[in-house]
Amino acid sequence: MDLLLGLALAACGSTPAVALDISQRRINIVSTIGMITDIVRNVGGERVLVRGLMGPGVDPHLYKPSAGDAIRLGNADIIFYGGLHLEGRMAELFEKIELTGKPAVAVSRDIEPARLRQPPEFEGKYDPHIWFDVALWQSAARTVAAALTALDPNSAAVYADNARSYLAKLDALHQYARGQIATIPAAQRVMITAHDAFGYFGEAYGMEVHGLQGISTASEISAADVQGLSEFITARKIKALFVESSVPESTVRAVQEAVRSRGHEVIIGGELFSDAMGAEGTPEGTYIGMVTFNVDTIVRALR
Repeated sequence: MDLLLGLALAACGSTPAVALDISQRRINIVSTIGMITDIVRNVGGERVLVRGLMGPGVDPHLYKPSAGDAIRLGNADIIFYGGLHLEGRMAELFEKIELTGKPAVAVSRDIEPARLRQPPEFEGKYDPHIWFDVALWQSAARTVAAALTALDPNSAAVYADNARSYLAKLDALHQYARGQIATIPAAQRVMITAHDAFGYFGEAYGMEVHGLQGISTASEISAADVQGLSEFITARKIKALFVESSVPESTVRAVQEAVRSRGHEVIIGGELFSDAMGAEGTPEGTYIGMVTFNVDTIVRALR
């Protein structure tokens, strides 16, 4: 990490990015997870060139930046990341880069702490998976719009118009998710996943959510975790559990086998996108498409 920090800071140079006149060219942006990259594309439009560091299937909790990533970060005009310890130790890198004068913006920075989940097992830290509450994710979109406007005030009207259009689409997505989840009988709105990434989703849309692993996939899974969750599934007669695109499927399969050994059959209800979106060019490769896919998969399995 120290070597990467040195490369990034060297690329930053001594002139703050905000001092450069960028009104006559497209803004060079680096983001971390795909969901943030998607916000930047929607809000920035033709004014931005954005490079996402973490593609499909990549776990941000465990991501280790390369030397090439450090150089890209150093050469960017502005950086957007999740914050709330989503990117693990990379947060130190972003904080040091910002000290050089280059904007490094946590898209979660403007969310009121009272709206954030603080699970007791997460040792006083906040749950970083804020994109699973679409209404909460709108705050991230507003933060991106404000940061781009501060960097490039000549295009303020562009960012305002783009943000307004995108926020309207998110309003419609939020209502779609609420309506679809409501079609699942109340007793069946229990969602079992590989790790505890869907807490905001559960609170926003009325689902009881349980994960095999903690909020961060860096935590270890024990035999007791598997047995405890299998006992819960058997006792509640839950009929489906879900794998995640960025977490090895073997963890959920182990729970399925443990449930079977207790005389209950639980199916794999499908693969959900949690910490990463789908492939570029597919509907699931956008935030709206990803959330829609997840909602439809959950409803199909549990209804």
